[in-house]
Amino acid sequence: MGKKEKITPERKEAVKYLLENYDIKTPQDIQVALKDLFKDTIQEMLEAELETNLGHSKYEYGTEKENYRNGHSSKTVRSEYGPVKLEIPRDRNGEFEPSVIPKYSKDISRIEEIIISMYGRGMSTRDISKQVEEIYGVTVSAEMVSNVTNKIIPLIDEWQNRRIDSVYPIVFIDAVHFSVKDNNQVIKKAAYIVLGVNTDGFKDVLGIWVGENETAKFWMSVLNDLKSRGLQDILILCSDGLIGLADGIKAIYPKTEHQRCIIHMIRNSTRYISYKDRKEFCNDLKTIYTAINEEKAYESLIEVSDKWKSKYPYSVKNWEDNWDLVIPFFKYSEELRKIMYTTNAIESLNSSYRRYTKNRTVFPNDDALRKSLYLATKNIIEKWTSRYQNWDMILSQLQIFFEDRI
Repeated sequence: MGKKEKITPERKEAVKYLLENYDIKTPQDIQVALKDLFKDTIQEMLEAELETNLGHSKYEYGTEKENYRNGHSSKTVRSEYGPVKLEIPRDRNGEFEPSVIPKYSKDISRIEEIIISMYGRGMSTRDISKQVEEIYGVTVSAEMVSNVTNKIIPLIDEWQNRRIDSVYPIVFIDAVHFSVKDNNQVIKKAAYIVLGVNTDGFKDVLGIWVGENETAKFWMSVLNDLKSRGLQDILILCSDGLIGLADGIKAIYPKTEHQRCIIHMIRNSTRYISYKDRKEFCNDLKTIYTAINEEKAYESLIEVSDKWKSKYPYSVKNWEDNWDLVIPFFKYSEELRKIMYTTNAIESLNSSYRRYTKNRTVFPNDDALRKSLYLATKNIIEKWTSRYQNWDMILSQLQIFFEDRI
């Protein structure tokens, strides 16, 4: 058990004052008393700040003084104790700008910070409004929630344009789809996520792009964006069959090895497999992507094709048509393959995004989606404190395979 903290004589006097001057019978009565004292304290701080600014007290007079007090103006601010009405002192020259209560500020609590935190954890504007009012006694409209969270848009732009490392050994690109209102219609829009693994073995989200169509031109724009922010080389890039991405990679990062995501390959292949055949088919597929080398993998592909192609032609053709993009990882060790073909990192990231946004079935606009994904990203990456296991060994292998590039 922790040692009980002693109450200082000064704190005892403060408690005694509360008990003697306020009819305290419940915890709510304490809140009322504290609100009253809070208001008085802020008011005294404002008066003291003006006095310091003027350089003389309220009762000092003289013709040599260039500036004087000039009454007060009323202002109601939000606080952790609810709305508080204050009298802001003024000076004759209109020069006084209190630092205790900034000139245009109407919130001296953590409510804005709390609203942004709630928004980042997936709460709807309606739920945020209700909870803030229940807990803090402050009325917050959906419009106010939107206005508060709009304050982070410059931070999003700054984050999206920040400098990044010059080399990333592994980069994942994937798309997550959301419903967004556009011209009074609800449409599906993709958020394209770029996740990098740096040379120290740590993950980082390099950027998020919302709502563009998948074309080679779009991907060249994204990759050029990454390059302008400092990324000069990608050793291995893992992705699904995003339209135009392969052409974009060849144009911007011609030396990059493009690896097709095995998880997506499996999903695409099993989409049309009947339930009774799925387990057996998946077991057969596993012999391909867990083979010890490319030769054994191709032998397994032939066997799977002979067994299943007549019944499920597309499911096998998916592997045959993309074989050149499937095979790169067979030359690597099991530890590196695990990072590349299981794509746990991007799958886990996408799952987290869906968890943070599950309460928002439709986003009112692109900015609302960007805000939500940015705040979710900040929450997610706070937990990324460990690097990949066996990273030193993996890095040594990459230095051999990609000599002079890392």
